[in-house]
Amino acid sequence: MRILIFGGTGFLGRHLVQAALERQHTVTLFNRGLSHPELFPQVEQIHGDRESDLQLLHGRIWDAVIDSNGQIPRQVHESASLLAESTDHYTFISTTSVYADFSVAPINELSPLSKLEDTAIETQTRETYGARKALCEHYAEQALPNRVLVIRPGLIVGPHDPTDRFIYWPHRIAQGGQVLAPGNPEQPVQFIDVRDLAAWCIAMAEARQTGIYNAKGPGSPLTMRQLLECCRQVSGGNAQFEWVDEQFLLEQEVTPYLQLPLWVPSEMVGFARVDCSKAIAAGLRFHPLTETIQDTLDWDATRPANNVLHAGLAPEREQQLLRAWHLKLKE
Repeated sequence: MRILIFGGTGFLGRHLVQAALERQHTVTLFNRGLSHPELFPQVEQIHGDRESDLQLLHGRIWDAVIDSNGQIPRQVHESASLLAESTDHYTFISTTSVYADFSVAPINELSPLSKLEDTAIETQTRETYGARKALCEHYAEQALPNRVLVIRPGLIVGPHDPTDRFIYWPHRIAQGGQVLAPGNPEQPVQFIDVRDLAAWCIAMAEARQTGIYNAKGPGSPLTMRQLLECCRQVSGGNAQFEWVDEQFLLEQEVTPYLQLPLWVPSEMVGFARVDCSKAIAAGLRFHPLTETIQDTLDWDATRPANNVLHAGLAPEREQQLLRAWHLKLKE
């Protein structure tokens, strides 16, 4: 196939390109040429901004388009509308953050969505992220009715992840010592290896599949305890886990999911209980957890020794919290 990919050199994008090339497709990228422009010299790259340069795509024909970075509804509407006569299939990478209520579980593709009070709002904040992506989905389908595949992943993990929201755990646990572990050890967690997501996206585009699919892993239920213990097993470290009550963490103003990745308060039970059976039935498969952890650690080891993670607790903050927790236990 001839595939146009918006982005293509960041995180998910680079894996989408790699998966497409491995399956012998011809790929064109549309991006600003800012993130890793050295990647894929064999691939056609059209450099432009979605805000002002969409006309560079006018008149071209592709068998499939993958919009992997659309976040502003107006821009997605303009992109999808322009390409409506240029492609038979449009994949929009959305997010499970589109759902309105995570206090219920399980969540499936028919669960209610977040909505913007003002659809003209384009400010990119965490508070508006899910509602903006939901509106993007709507606009894509509006422009290309019955030709759109919407994929809703959760946390995407693996090599080249710039957010560090997964690597924090294997990286920290490999260092050993007493590790602050959050909340209920049996709380479920969900995420997806970027390579699994990318390969499945390309296969779904090949099959011209349409509709909405949640795309989280792993394939069977996983708890926070199991994840951390698997990180310890893979890293071979001697880490000891200190499970700290979630109410204490909230009182200490620890930011869920960012400062302690994958942890959310128990009231958000649906966040890690998203039903992905539809995607699994459509062929979504998962790397073994040990491989995801090991490969992410191997990639992390290629970064500078003084690299500072963008997520997780700073060492001094972790120790401060542990001391305060121990004092509380003595009360």
